[in-house]
Amino acid sequence: MEAIFIRRSIRKYKDQPVEKEKIEKLLRAAMQAPSAGNQQPWEFIVVQEKDNLKKLSKMSPYSKFIKDAPVAFVLIANEERMKFPEHWQQDMGAAAQNILLEAVELELGAVWVGVAPLEDRVNYVKNMFNLRETLKPYCVIALGYPAEGQENKFIDRYDETRVHFEKF
Repeated sequence: MEAIFIRRSIRKYKDQPVEKEKIEKLLRAAMQAPSAGNQQPWEFIVVQEKDNLKKLSKMSPYSKFIKDAPVAFVLIANEERMKFPEHWQQDMGAAAQNILLEAVELELGAVWVGVAPLEDRVNYVKNMFNLRETLKPYCVIALGYPAEGQENKFIDRYDETRVHFEKF
């Protein structure tokens, strides 16, 4: 699967909206992720309005580029759906990775911005979207068509010194 090997964190985007059909494909990919006991704790806020993107970009010093993205997804875990609450972050990580890989397939660029478990970021997102206590922000993924010089391309990260057979 080429998308795994060429995916990069893309932080600069063309001034071009992401089509509704592509947004739906990205969300469908997220919801195909494996999940502990099939609990599927995820909820998604799709952010496209420039004012909201600008506000979301102030979440941390590392999220400034969100203001220039055509769309961002806020991934949230819903505690009311959790059968195995100790695994919610793994479930959400799988959903986020599916979005990142599907973005490559759709010729989009994307970058994952961590929210959980950093309390200041969690509270920022909760306050921004007026989330009830049972909704746990996990991450934000900014998406768009990559700007000039920003592309998904292969960089070999394989390091055989990190592979251990049968023992460490």
